[in-house]
Amino acid sequence: MACIEARGLRKAYGATIALDGIDLRVEEGRILGLIGPNGAGKSTALNAILGLIGYEGELKVLGRNPWTERDQLMEDVCFIADVAVLPRWLRVSQALDYVAGVHPRFDRAKAEGFLAKTTIKRSSRVRELSKGMVTQLHLALVMAIDAKLLVLDEPTLGLDILYRKQFYDTLLNDYFDRSRTIVVTTHQVEEVQHILTDLMFIDCGKIVLESSMEDFEARYLEVMVLPERAEEARALKPIHERQVFGRSVFLFDNVERERLAPLGETHTPSIADLFVAVIGAREARGQRSAA
Repeated sequence: MACIEARGLRKAYGATIALDGIDLRVEEGRILGLIGPNGAGKSTALNAILGLIGYEGELKVLGRNPWTERDQLMEDVCFIADVAVLPRWLRVSQALDYVAGVHPRFDRAKAEGFLAKTTIKRSSRVRELSKGMVTQLHLALVMAIDAKLLVLDEPTLGLDILYRKQFYDTLLNDYFDRSRTIVVTTHQVEEVQHILTDLMFIDCGKIVLESSMEDFEARYLEVMVLPERAEEARALKPIHERQVFGRSVFLFDNVERERLAPLGETHTPSIADLFVAVIGAREARGQRSAA
């Protein structure tokens, strides 16, 4: 069953087309990485999914129209943005009181359990917490809500590497249970590659790549080739080529591993390398425009 389904989803701001008639389907129990450059339409897509903006086309989230049925939908959806929205004067204990009072599916004991794994004091005010601790607090509040969909928009922006790793480890180990669905956008794609089940690239308001991670690993292959074998590799029509330590690294799409193995060292590419290849190829073909 689809958690999110869109057909011909379009949003324009004056002459700027933020979403250009996209179709997408996210099944329940998946973790989708929505990856794109600045101005690609990621935040607009998330805002439409969350019922924060109107749109053209068809969109269903958990079977509901997010624009006309947002109040009901928000009982089953949680959202973490890149900017902490917790008031700086608020005490941690007051944050727990507030969410317990407004959300019928908030489990205070569960939130307390998450916070017990941190150094956050219940008496502390938000302004006394580091950015990483505010994110921990926000995550504890959200994970204690029995939601079916969690939307994350650059959730670890500005955090150091320890807090970023802790964030995703907590998300995967303490929250995701294969019945919930998670949609995450981030520029730090290497840090989410190991948790994703599905991948989607968006550019200039269009979906330019969709793949499960199983298909990603089966379909794409990188080869580090010695200079004397570079022409053999180019004859197999790689989708991207880059230089590393005097060697050429070629990225191939749907070329049998048996044909590539004799050329050099093979490995699965990173999402970041595939992103550069796909978006770079679009730019070379003149398919990108200023957003």
